[in-house]
Amino acid sequence: MRSPIYLLAALPVSLVATVALAGQAHGTVPLETCLQSAKSVRQGDIVKVEYLSVSPAGAPTYEIEIRDDSDKEWELMCNARTGDIYELETEAESADDEAFARTAKVSEADAIKTAQDRFGGDVVEVEYEIESDGSPSYEIDLAQDGQDTEFKVEVDAVSGEIIELSVEQWQIGQEPDEKTAAAN
Repeated sequence: MRSPIYLLAALPVSLVATVALAGQAHGTVPLETCLQSAKSVRQGDIVKVEYLSVSPAGAPTYEIEIRDDSDKEWELMCNARTGDIYELETEAESADDEAFARTAKVSEADAIKTAQDRFGGDVVEVEYEIESDGSPSYEIDLAQDGQDTEFKVEVDAVSGEIIELSVEQWQIGQEPDEKTAAAN
């Protein structure tokens, strides 16, 4: 029996079909394969999916965000060519979250400056991530004028170095409490 995917049920059929066909046209597994892989690793509600054409894995990636029964958010990276989950992180509510702040030495403002100095653009969103080894990082989404894609720049909250760069092609869903530049 297939588990329901609430996120996709609310979308127009044409958008879901376009997304599904786009993935298969580029030699990737269907989105459903990665959603099932993610649900096998972490149970909960899927709140957002992003397609990254360039990723640290060197392959197209689905970034899947799941909120579990305790309201904790998880970010799972799924290789869009194989359907395998290759990274699992948790999200902190803010840079003041104890698990994030315990070892962070770099401020959010400094992390944003580092990302913008290197890639330009306007801040769309900032997420506070805790890597599987417990280290904190800022994930900063930057939009470029006239482009439909966003750079996702991950800045290590301890060293201030850029540790990952991805290019987001599309996003389905949005977290209700998403921390956007408009709210800051």
